Amino acid sequence: MLLRNFTRLFHTTGIGFYAAAEKSALATLRKKTGYTFANCKKALELHNNDLPKAEQWLREQAQTLGWSKATKLEGRNTTQGLIGVLVQRNAGAMVEVNCETDFVARNASFQRFVQVASAACVRHLEKVEADANLTKVGLNSEALKQIVLEDGKSLGDHLALMIGTVGENASLNRAICYKVPDSIQLTGYVHPAPSEEVSLDVPMIGKYGSLVAFKADHSTAREEEGGESIAQVARKVCQHIVGMKPERIGVAGKDEPTADKDDETCLIHQEYLVDPSFTVGEVLEANRLQIVDFQRFECGEKNKSEEETARAAN
Repeated sequence: MLLRNFTRLFHTTGIGFYAAAEKSALATLRKKTGYTFANCKKALELHNNDLPKAEQWLREQAQTLGWSKATKLEGRNTTQGLIGVLVQRNAGAMVEVNCETDFVARNASFQRFVQVASAACVRHLEKVEADANLTKVGLNSEALKQIVLEDGKSLGDHLALMIGTVGENASLNRAICYKVPDSIQLTGYVHPAPSEEVSLDVPMIGKYGSLVAFKADHSTAREEEGGESIAQVARKVCQHIVGMKPERIGVAGKDEPTADKDDETCLIHQEYLVDPSFTVGEVLEANRLQIVDFQRFECGEKNKSEEETARAAN
């Protein structure tokens, strides 16, 4: 009787142990990959609970299915999406990724991809030879797809994988990249702004974005105690560019302000968004700042302008 009970105990404990191990492997795989319960279970069954092999199989399947889904959905309009902005030391990038609906633009997988694309553009600048001043690189959709990430796959591969996950068409639209020497600084801004203050080293995402290259005359610029830093002022000018849509920087003494302030498109003559009692030019002069270059992206504006051009041609 004792031997029978011991055998039964050993048998049931063994089953419980293996069941727990299988459950643990399933939970680990789901957490690591984000794929469904059924797919993770199938992957483990096919590979005798070997986690690395199951994960590799899942990613290969997802990539294949992603390309298949991307091919089927290709051509469907993508007018929604997000702008990603990332600044890291002497390099900065702003990228636009589009999707079909605002619902998907709020999807975590889509937002993660926008951040990945922003970081990929900044890394791409490592291969670009810098000029003595500002190096400016524009990337179209095809050029963006060809960028290879650290895992050896292209940004186009990751795009297809994301499309397979969210279930609707998406596209890499465009990017602008800046690379600067130590004499020039970079800053960026997105709107809506993050609810919490985030480091520029982390990709920011929003519906609008701007990237600004500027010089600060540190020999004469002074930051009063309790006042704004030069970096904060530059960031607010970046915010102004998003809100007021200037078309060019302008040159004091050469470019005259327009009669109607609401129609002003020259940055230095526009009323400062943060404090309209000053112009942007006055703020820059007071802080000994010089804007070297700027770029503003509005999500979907490129597609809208192309549609308007097509309608006008017809």
